[in-house]
Amino acid sequence: MDATLLFDILADESRRKLILLLFNGGEQCVCHLYTALNIPQPKASRHLAVMREAGLVTARREGKWMHYRLNPQMPLWCYRVLEAMRDGYPEVEAPGAACETPHTLEPAMKTVLILCTGNSCRSQMGEALINHDLTGRVRALSAGTRPQPKVADGAIEALRLAGVSTEDLYPKDVDQLLDQEIDLVVSVCDNAKESCPIFPRPVRSIHLPFHDPHGEPLESFIRVRDDIRARLIPAVVGALEL
Repeated sequence: MDATLLFDILADESRRKLILLLFNGGEQCVCHLYTALNIPQPKASRHLAVMREAGLVTARREGKWMHYRLNPQMPLWCYRVLEAMRDGYPEVEAPGAACETPHTLEPAMKTVLILCTGNSCRSQMGEALINHDLTGRVRALSAGTRPQPKVADGAIEALRLAGVSTEDLYPKDVDQLLDQEIDLVVSVCDNAKESCPIFPRPVRSIHLPFHDPHGEPLESFIRVRDDIRARLIPAVVGALEL
């Protein structure tokens, strides 16, 4: 963990408040975290995934819910930064420790990993579209076996034109996600299918390839976006029996 990464993460107000909830209250169920901040569960889960990948928080599953806490191996200077930051958010109080009963909250969402080689286009559009179209039912992550430095501009623009959020989209190495609780892996390019890593526990996987529009006009990205929406969303719903 370096200072630049920490302050990049804390630049987002929702992430600042999430980590302060954990700082003030210890381990918390995700159901309390998103309720306390009055934000959608998918958004809270995406922010927590970013912080988990950075080593700020750890997670464990209890029944249908994920529980998060500050990483006890976080450098001491990180704790000092959070302690100093806490004074600026007196309204952030720790929620209760007990989870609400299942009949008062939606069940925990399934998690889908969209996998390709560079994680710069097709898998990123798949992640964004699933999180948009299946909000509250599925949490999507994406990763690459050889991630590129940035998400393709054409993919970002195609999503923007469809009214789909591109917040928090960035290339990720699949090795960073091997400890996530994944319910389904979808490979969207042939190379990723061949080099799919071995997960710590059995995970169902399907292969659904899409055309790679890199280097082509925006219209190609839009066609791929629409193809992903038309085929990937139903495939995920069917595979997870939603």
